[in-house]
Amino acid sequence: MNYEIIVVGGGHAGCEAALASARKGHATLLLTGRIDNIATMPCNPSIGGSAKGIVVREIDALGGEMGHNADKTLLQMKLLNNKKGPAVRALRAQADKVTYPKEMLKTLQETEHLTIQESLVEDLIVKDNQVQGVVLENGEQITSKAIILTTGTYMKADVLIGDTRRREGPHGEKPSLYLSEHLEKLGFKIIRLKTGTPQRIEKDSIDYTKVRVEPGDDKLYTFSHDHAPYYKVEEQVPCYITYTTEETHQIIRDNLSKSSMYGGLDDIKGIGPRYCPSIEDKVVRFADKEKHQLFVEPESLYYDEIYLQGFSTSMPKEIQDKMVHSLPGFENAVISKYGYAIEYDAIYPTQLKASLETKLIQNLFTAGQINGTSGYEEAACQGLIAGINASLKIEQKEPLILKRNDAYIGVLIDDLITKGVRDPYRLLTSRAEYRLLLRHDNADMRLRQYGYDIGLIDENRYQQFVTKNKQMEELTQLLKKTKLTPKVEINTYFEEMGSPILKDAITLYDLLKRQEWNMEALKHFINIPYDKDVIEEVELTNKYEGYLKKAQADAEKMVELENKKIPSWINYDEIKNIASEARQKLKEVKPVSIGQAIRISGVNPADISILMIYIKRGQVDGN
Repeated sequence: MNYEIIVVGGGHAGCEAALASARKGHATLLLTGRIDNIATMPCNPSIGGSAKGIVVREIDALGGEMGHNADKTLLQMKLLNNKKGPAVRALRAQADKVTYPKEMLKTLQETEHLTIQESLVEDLIVKDNQVQGVVLENGEQITSKAIILTTGTYMKADVLIGDTRRREGPHGEKPSLYLSEHLEKLGFKIIRLKTGTPQRIEKDSIDYTKVRVEPGDDKLYTFSHDHAPYYKVEEQVPCYITYTTEETHQIIRDNLSKSSMYGGLDDIKGIGPRYCPSIEDKVVRFADKEKHQLFVEPESLYYDEIYLQGFSTSMPKEIQDKMVHSLPGFENAVISKYGYAIEYDAIYPTQLKASLETKLIQNLFTAGQINGTSGYEEAACQGLIAGINASLKIEQKEPLILKRNDAYIGVLIDDLITKGVRDPYRLLTSRAEYRLLLRHDNADMRLRQYGYDIGLIDENRYQQFVTKNKQMEELTQLLKKTKLTPKVEINTYFEEMGSPILKDAITLYDLLKRQEWNMEALKHFINIPYDKDVIEEVELTNKYEGYLKKAQADAEKMVELENKKIPSWINYDEIKNIASEARQKLKEVKPVSIGQAIRISGVNPADISILMIYIKRGQVDGN
């Protein structure tokens, strides 16, 4: 049978890719090794987190599914960094590992134009550097106009515990054995990466008197911009915190040679995640620390397992027993599933365009951990963009390219295709130079128009967005036109607020800029009949107006550099006086603009100046 788009892999990237293309009306086939493993969470039982929570909001703003699905199935919700500035606030949901994949599978099965099939892909059908279909493990060929590879950790996957190596996926499934070899034959640079996971503990075997409870927030939140909360504050499931001990550290130090990563296996090539290290790495790299914080997280309401966040390891099982029993509250803990590392193949991401189409093979897109990232959220946003752009490609339309000042999604993709990866990439707020523009609260303001224009946001959801925009402008104008004068009763209220009394007239808009004033206090003077989302965003925009204008001005300068395109005729070998490292990096990345070239590691300002002169001369000479 012929399909327009084939998505290979049913993880978080594959789900978003398949839904995006099918919702745009394209006949889509989702191929997965096991339907039961669609949208599963083989690692941590959460959605969101620092920076990641903003990505989930961005996915929702564009018309993706992850945020809504998380809202329907969460156990607990927190707004992280709530006492810090708005640029670093983000939601994190404790997800139910049973209901999250079930709800996502239900959504996929109910989506028109989408077919799901249990099959492993062994090879691609490629003619004249254009992908035309896939070859299944049984030899069957299925043709399509575009293909999206979202293989996760399944390409030549090896599970590592102590001195054992098993060629299997996270749940013991058969991995993809030959696909990465065939990609390499097509000219792709293949890299080996590694990630890991901690133990699962039986809930009833923990002594909760020795751990600290971490409840959910006492306010209701949603990732989705379109739905009311599905949960009740008082029904949230608590998490807990414990710490490693000196005994834990000594056990690890005494047995380092037995860890897969530290001598248990001598043929490991994969590099692990820098920002989510194993407990062995933490003890070795941070030897001065007396203890490390661990999060005790429930995995589901439907089975008896706790996830020990921060205790990822590839130690032998008998050593893991000792390690776990050295933790406060875990002296008698029963391990239901041991921690392990997993090593897998990925492609080096500088081989991708910003659309996530590969440079080597037309109409072949990749998304998720195959591109060198870690995390469910990073995978999902790439899947969404790949699904959108594969659809736009076969529609013969321009791709959706999000800039670094548009979204964290834009930051992630630009980092991958411009800088490449050494270890699994994790999104951080520090990676976004315009993070004050890319806030949790304004994801819909930044991206909903894109979602509507490409056809993933329906008219009803779009009109909600239009109404919110209109109400924000109305409230802003109300604050600007409402003035207070230095009357006795007004100054009396100012004194009660601990605010300097008025000597001259002031608008509520200017008053709101004072630190001690907020929108709630302004209700003393005016009626504010708007939803909290409208009120919150107007207040943030007001209080950070100066910083936002500066960030926007900086972003506009960046956009100017992005608009200075590097012509296709460029030959970096012909450019004299450019540094050899810069030449090599420019040839590898093939930047499309001066802005992208500036962000390449190893390319200095002097190299950029020489490059710009070379381009200008070439244009004058008629190239």
